[in-house]
Amino acid sequence: MAAELTVAEKLKQLYELQMIDSQINKIEILKGELPVEVEDLSDEIQGLDTRVKRLQNQVKEQEQEAIKQQANITEAENLIQRYQRQLDNVKNNREFEALTKELDMQRLEIQLSEKKIRSIKTEIQTREEALAIAEERMAVKLKELEAKKVELDKIIEKTEKEEQRLRDLSKKVCANVEERLVKGYDKIRHSYRNGLAVVTIERNACGGCFNKITPQLQLEIAQRKKIIACEHCGRILVDDQLVSEVAGLNLETSSMMEIDE
Repeated sequence: MAAELTVAEKLKQLYELQMIDSQINKIEILKGELPVEVEDLSDEIQGLDTRVKRLQNQVKEQEQEAIKQQANITEAENLIQRYQRQLDNVKNNREFEALTKELDMQRLEIQLSEKKIRSIKTEIQTREEALAIAEERMAVKLKELEAKKVELDKIIEKTEKEEQRLRDLSKKVCANVEERLVKGYDKIRHSYRNGLAVVTIERNACGGCFNKITPQLQLEIAQRKKIIACEHCGRILVDDQLVSEVAGLNLETSSMMEIDE
């Protein structure tokens, strides 16, 4: 059975983990909001594409309806011509009144269809204007998305290998750290935007929240007999000597910090 790690060894592991994760954070900061912006733009373009297709279908449906109404007008006009010819051969008032009634009905049908066509043309114009706006906006967003993707891909190309190396190293170190400590570390780390869960004492103050650390507590931290957290922010505190003892991780990523314009 492997010997249980000392508090000092546990603190070293946690600080190593913090160093690695901080380097990963630097890469994420380098990417900035680009991943989120790319995702948001993609969602917006998808919504615009759906709107464009819906408007296009609506315009087609309206055009088909206009054609249908025009066909109704043509049919009514043909019937009017036929009924007018029949008027020349009526034999009694009853036939005359019946034909006259049919003529009036067909004229009303023509008026109704013409009214519908005018309404349809107005709707088509409105939808075509909305369609033009949506297509123009989508074209703009597509160009914007392309530019953002190029920018993000450029950063990823320079950082991908280093980020993967760091993430693999983080998992490796994490696997050797006591599970309850990892959970506590992660909880603290995700509570702060800068991702710092393990910090040093700087100018007699917590390196995370900058509240003063008493000399007595600094002495206890340096003795490494127990894991001590800042009473103000909850971050784990380590002494400068421990920091100097942690070496050999080769975490420098300076080569990726310069992104060509």
